[in-house]
Amino acid sequence: MREPDTVADAARALAGASRVAVLSGAGISTESGIPDFRGPNGLWTRDPSSERLSSLEAYRSDPDVRLRSWQARLTHPVWTALPNDGHRALVALERAGRLAAILTQNIDGLHQKAGSDPERVVELHGSMFDTVCLGCADRRPMSAALERVRAGEADPPCLDCGGILKSATISFGQALDLAVLLAAKEVAQSCEVMLVVGSSLGVQPAAGLVGLAARAGAAVVICNAGQTPYDHLATAIVREPLGEVLPALVRA
Repeated sequence: MREPDTVADAARALAGASRVAVLSGAGISTESGIPDFRGPNGLWTRDPSSERLSSLEAYRSDPDVRLRSWQARLTHPVWTALPNDGHRALVALERAGRLAAILTQNIDGLHQKAGSDPERVVELHGSMFDTVCLGCADRRPMSAALERVRAGEADPPCLDCGGILKSATISFGQALDLAVLLAAKEVAQSCEVMLVVGSSLGVQPAAGLVGLAARAGAAVVICNAGQTPYDHLATAIVREPLGEVLPALVRA
């Protein structure tokens, strides 16, 4: 069966839809200089040992993992990254009154930096811009913790209870915030189109939102460089760079 693979196919699927849900992944941020994990130039591809930094169990139990994590946070490209044309196209879709919400797997805040309404951005995997204590759940700006690292605290503890601090992001082995997941499911079940941008759809439960939307009757449009496990549900599939594709879709 022919794979639908043109912007025209995707534009037809989106035409007339007043409730478009966007599920965004790392692919929309790579064009802003933030590397993904599993891609050809991904963090784990270049340094397989760095995958342990994303394990909650390793982070809790291994002080060396925490030390590496804090050093990685200091120099992470998220602090200087700027939104690209793909992010800005989604802002235009929102301002046209057609965007229900952006359900993002990204932790970089680039959707909000581009101008998306923070109330319409559901951060499925949390945010790198805050810290959270694994003991008492105290939450504070990441910038404050990084200042402590620069001042010499290699693994800064929670200022309230002395517990372990980590970024307020979801690690492997850590459950998604239930309220966030329920909000995302509500969007998926009520949208007319599920537009996937830059996600390989390999991480659950976020990827399952695509199947949920399809079962509720939504058309599925997938814009991703590689194949995904949900391609068989798609009305249209586009493999071209998101910085080109998304503006073209919005213009169409």
